[in-house]
Order: sequence, then C-alpha cells, then structure tokens
Amino acid sequence: MNHIDDKLNQPSRDHLENRNLLVLAGHNILLRLAWIFKTETVIMPAFLDVISGAGWVRGWLPILNRIGQSIPPILCSAALKNSSRKVVMLFTSTLLMSLFFGIIAIGCTQLGQRDMSWFPVLFLFLYALFFAATGVNQLAFNTLQGKLVRPFRRGRLMSLAGMVGSIVAILAALLLLAKWLAIPHGRGYAYIFGFTSLGFLFSALFLFFIKEPTDERGNDHSHPLLLFKNSWQTFRENRRFRRVAWVAILFMSSLLLFPHYQWLGRVKLEAGATELMMWVVLQNGAVGIFSLLAGYCADRLGNRIVIRVQIFLVAFIPLIALIISASAHPQARAYYALVFFMLGLCPVIMKSILNYVLELSHEEHHPRYLSTLSLCMAIPLFFSPVVGWLVDWNYTLVFVAISFMVFIGGLLTFRMEEPRHDHVKL
Repeated sequence: MNHIDDKLNQPSRDHLENRNLLVLAGHNILLRLAWIFKTETVIMPAFLDVISGAGWVRGWLPILNRIGQSIPPILCSAALKNSSRKVVMLFTSTLLMSLFFGIIAIGCTQLGQRDMSWFPVLFLFLYALFFAATGVNQLAFNTLQGKLVRPFRRGRLMSLAGMVGSIVAILAALLLLAKWLAIPHGRGYAYIFGFTSLGFLFSALFLFFIKEPTDERGNDHSHPLLLFKNSWQTFRENRRFRRVAWVAILFMSSLLLFPHYQWLGRVKLEAGATELMMWVVLQNGAVGIFSLLAGYCADRLGNRIVIRVQIFLVAFIPLIALIISASAHPQARAYYALVFFMLGLCPVIMKSILNYVLELSHEEHHPRYLSTLSLCMAIPLFFSPVVGWLVDWNYTLVFVAISFMVFIGGLLTFRMEEPRHDHVKL
C-alpha cells in the first residue's frame, strides 16, 4: 500500500522539487551577481592594495576566508540539524552577508578625503564576520539542497545556477565595474561593495519562494567541544570521508595564491583597471562554462571523475602564471587572462566535492559531514600570511610548491570511491 501511495504522490513531489530547484538556482544566481563585485582573486586584493599594499596583509584574505567557512559551520551544525526548516538559517546568514558589505561600502565613501590608517583593520574584522556568515550560508544551502534535490539532479542545479549566474554577473560587470574602478582614491569601491550588499539582500529575499517540508525538531547537543569531537570522529572513523578530505586539503592549498595572481599581473605585466575588469569577467564566465560541463558530467558519471579532472587542471595554473608573467612577448598581458579563466575551476571543484560528500551520508548527517569537510578545507589557509610573506621573498618557489601539492591531491582522487551507485551510507 505504501508503495502505491508513493507512486501516486510522485508527481507532486517532482513538481515540488522542480520549484525548489529553480528557487535555489535563483538564489545562487543573485549570489553570483553580488559576488562578481568582490571576486577574491582580483577585486578584494586590489582593494587591499589601495588601502594598504603589503603582501602580508593580502595574505590575510584566504585565512579569514577559510576560518569563517570552517569553525562557524561546525558550531552551527547541530542547530541546523535540529531546526525544522533549514531555509531560516540560509535566509539569516545571507542577510548578514549583505549587512557587513553595506558597512564596508559606507567606509569606502571616505577614501582619499581623510586619514584612514585604521581602515584596513576594520575591513579585515568585517571581512572575517562576512565569511563567518558565508560559511554558515554554504552549510545551510548544501544541507537544504541535500533535503530538497535528489543526487542525480544536483548537477543540474549547479549547471543552471553557474551558467545563468555567470551571464548575469558578467553583463553587470561589463556595464559597471570598469568605470567604478576608475574613480580616484578608491572611492569607486563604495559603489562596488554597495552593489554587492544589495545583491546579497535580494538573494535572501528570493528564498521566500522556497517550499520546504517541515521536519521534526531534533535535540542534538550543541556544546562546542562535543561538536568538534564529533567532527574528529567523522574524520577518523570514516575511511571514505577521510580520503576525500585529504584531496580537499591539498586542493585548497591552491587558494593560498588567490590574492597574488592579480599582484603578479599588475607588477610584472603592468596590468591596469581594464585588465582587472576583464580578468573578473573571464573568471566568472569560466565558472559558468565549467559549472555546465561539471554538472552535466556529474549527473551522469558521478562526482569523482569530475573532481579528478578539474584538480589536475588546477595544478597547472601556478606554472602557467609564472611562464606568462616572465615572458617578453608583447601579448603576454593578454595571454595572462588565461590564468583567471582557469581559476574559474576552483569554485566548481568546491561544489563538486560538497556534492560528493552529500552522497556519503544519510540526510540527517549532512550538516556534520559538510561542516567537518569545511574544517578540513581550512587547514592549508592557516599558512596564508606566511605564504604572503614568502611571495614577497621568492614568489617563483611558492608558486611551484603549491602546484606540486595540488597535483598530489589529483593523484589521491584515485583512492576515492564513487558512491553514486552504492546504497551503503557510512
């Protein structure tokens, strides 16, 4: 009888899933529109060069990024699991992301008009809070996706959000970014970050269209020490999870170079505001293209092969950057755009790894697995200030070393299992 009821209810469930898939895609598209105006590889380090200029300060960007996306998700994982509606935490965290960038935008209105030696410290503080909200946001989004969208359709969600989001974001960047970057004394960043804040706000409001079935409220303990203990047990006891965690850790070392690619292009190739804008556009366009390809392949072949191919490609990015930046060819500055096109792989790899981990566990354990993975992915970024200092000393050595580490991560994907056709959840 239950089997017959399931068949009768299948059309309504499919309709609900289609609706929620489109809403989650729309939320992600608006998020991408906001994010292009704060791209981590170009806009944020360029902004720090305006208000500071030191390599070690740029080096703080990745570590604040990953601390925010690792520890707060662990602390919120039990609360998210216990909540009857996961969308509430997703909505709240998106609003906070909007608030923090709104404050930064207000501060930028005073650049060039008064002494603001204190502004880098305030910015880094708000940036840390922003990524704490972002970490919780990603945990809530992926948990909600795991609840509302079946595994073989999650690639479709990634493709739709990535491709449409890239088109919308690129059009906005082409229309607005170059002229805002050209405003003297960096005051254009007030418009840039103000637009970012509004994008996050509309992304949050879009979530009112979600139709999420209500769960029974849980009673998991939320003591911080217990949460970290549970994460350690997940890493130690689950061999399949541990293997993908090591791949993620080595891949994440590539993010240590994110603030320094634009520095290399500006210093060695004398790139200006026009090139910065084109790098942002190319990187976001690449995210759309790679999302479409990765999502299509993941739905049909599984996430493991997608992760493997992408990580091997990312391993060559630092070497390509070094070769082009050292070239005396008159078109070297134009060729350097290839670096930022290939960097579009990185956010797609993160989504692919998160989707892979969703398939390793039952739905009720998704918050713990996702937050544990986020904590593991933060480990390399604790070395970011040191890497920033080493880049000022010998950037060639740093770029080659990180290329090697990512390549090892690609080799370790051969030890990962494909859970797509395995119904056993550990």
